[in-house]
Amino acid sequence: MSDANVHVDGRVISLSNQDKPLFPQDGISKGDLVDYYRRIAEIAIPHYRGRPLTMHRFPDGIDRDGFFQKEAPDHFPDWIERATLDKEGGSLRQVIANDAATLVYLANQGCITPHLGLSTIDAIDRPDRLIIDLDPSDDDFGKVQMAARRLRMLFDEADIASFVKTTGSKGLHVVVPLDRSASFDAVRACADRLAAHLAKAHPDDLTTELRKAKRGNRVYLDIGRNAYGQTAVAPYAVRPLPGAPIATPLDWDEALTGDMHPQRYTLTNIFRRLGAKDDPWARIDKNAIPIEALEKTLDQHGP
Repeated sequence: MSDANVHVDGRVISLSNQDKPLFPQDGISKGDLVDYYRRIAEIAIPHYRGRPLTMHRFPDGIDRDGFFQKEAPDHFPDWIERATLDKEGGSLRQVIANDAATLVYLANQGCITPHLGLSTIDAIDRPDRLIIDLDPSDDDFGKVQMAARRLRMLFDEADIASFVKTTGSKGLHVVVPLDRSASFDAVRACADRLAAHLAKAHPDDLTTELRKAKRGNRVYLDIGRNAYGQTAVAPYAVRPLPGAPIATPLDWDEALTGDMHPQRYTLTNIFRRLGAKDDPWARIDKNAIPIEALEKTLDQHGP
């Protein structure tokens, strides 16, 4: 049925055009996307709760141009939580996805990919995530895994818990949970120092070069998400790519295996994985550290 009402979290959501193909090559419809976000919400919402959400919308499917939308439209129902956040020259009201009903509603609006802020609205200026985006310059995912392994070794040496997820696109995100004691500027400075240290130690494999033409075949250590107002693709978000790949939290051991690929998990197989394995990020916030712990580790490695 193309149009229907669905009951989620005590809300009645009117669904429209559920037969519309969003991933035409894969036979995945808007109804399939809505059903995915309804089913994944129990696992995903703890990672979304309290975070400003940016929508990557494709109302006419991934074969047509999509657009990013930070501002919550006026026509969104009142029950969808919003937060007014400062931006340069003004403010904007963003969606806060605290429940399954919100994810279902957004999917029905053609939001294929939610992107999340690195802080929560109760301490919006204090990030609780440091993210290094490992961005390959070619299709050799082994180089990305090598870069991730070097990051993990540095963190393990300092007894700092780190977490990893596929982006659902080409690379990996390596994440350190923070205790929200530091500002975005302090976290970004630390991330910049971390990336510079690794690039200097492994100049043939890693780079912090902003210009793509100068990266060669090296993996780019992208720290750009560590800033106020920036976002990262949400855990368990669908990406607008053929096959509907999922940004998937992983255990470190599986992230570094030879058969891993950033698009391995998709809308069609993610629940088989989660039926056999708990969410590897379920306890990420229990491992939060002050940024000084990472600074101390970098001090020990020299400038």
